[in-house]
Amino acid sequence: MNRIKKIFKLVHLALWTLFGLLIVLQLNSDEHLQWRAVTAGTLLTCMYVFYSHFYLLKYSAKRKKRDYFLLLAGIIVTGPIPFVIFHPSGFASAGAFQDYYLMTLVTAVPVFTFLSWLARVTENLVLNTVLKEQLEKQAVQTELSYLKSQIDPHFLFNTLNNIHTLVYKQAATAPEAVLRLASLMRYMIYESNAPTVPLFREITYLQDYISLQQLRYRKHPIVDLEIKGETASIAIAPLLFIHFLENAYKHSPSDLAPGAIQLQVEVRENTLIFRIRNPIGRNAGALQESGGIGLPNIKKRLQLLYPHSHTLETDENDGHYTVLLKIKDLHIQPHERKDHLLHY
Repeated sequence: MNRIKKIFKLVHLALWTLFGLLIVLQLNSDEHLQWRAVTAGTLLTCMYVFYSHFYLLKYSAKRKKRDYFLLLAGIIVTGPIPFVIFHPSGFASAGAFQDYYLMTLVTAVPVFTFLSWLARVTENLVLNTVLKEQLEKQAVQTELSYLKSQIDPHFLFNTLNNIHTLVYKQAATAPEAVLRLASLMRYMIYESNAPTVPLFREITYLQDYISLQQLRYRKHPIVDLEIKGETASIAIAPLLFIHFLENAYKHSPSDLAPGAIQLQVEVRENTLIFRIRNPIGRNAGALQESGGIGLPNIKKRLQLLYPHSHTLETDENDGHYTVLLKIKDLHIQPHERKDHLLHY
């Protein structure tokens, strides 16, 4: 907002400088002998009328209309005085004073009264538009933060339940599960606070989650993960895919065959394609349990983050549920890979 106000000040300065130069050029072309005094008087009159009315309009909303019109009348009546004072012939006679006063009152005063009103309306319009955009952006960021804050408890609740089961059974994999969870939390707490993250970090986050879930199974990996394209150069909003993967586990049969859940992440130029397919279990009558926040949450985030550049399709067929998400027009950004503590 301050930057916009500074721009307006520079515009005022530039226009008044240009206006003064035009007056000087006009008077010099007419070979006016007193061009300095006339230029000073003209500029002072015009600036007095302009800025008196300009700032009167700024505070007129807090005043009664009667006060505004009384002050405006005072500005109009006193407007020509600087020009008459500086004009060499302004006080030569009563007739000359009257002529110059009336001439200025009829010409310069109305014009710059109108220009000051136009400038105030323009400035208010621009400032209000910028303020509205800032408020809308702030509202979107607030809503995104709220939606994002819902992810952590929802995810942690399910994960801690799994770890509790391992600890209760005194399973040898329990310590590893704790380290896996620590790695996930590190990403969620520190890295996911950024507006965007490298796609490969989001994929690594999914891989950590898959490894944590795999501790529940003694079979071969039940998730078939396929990655295509250059994932290091694409940046996306964090924590977009975790609910799709979590729902795939939650709503699949308890006895999963190796590779039963098929997960594909593909990058084609500046388009990201995310696809996940899982068998439907008995408890998958609805993808979202009562009071759940996963799928509605991610849909809302996608609408806020990528309103015109994403498509989300779901399909239930042949005993399988498929989610297909496409995000196009992603910016290609260079990211430096970093080593992360507790990352496996």
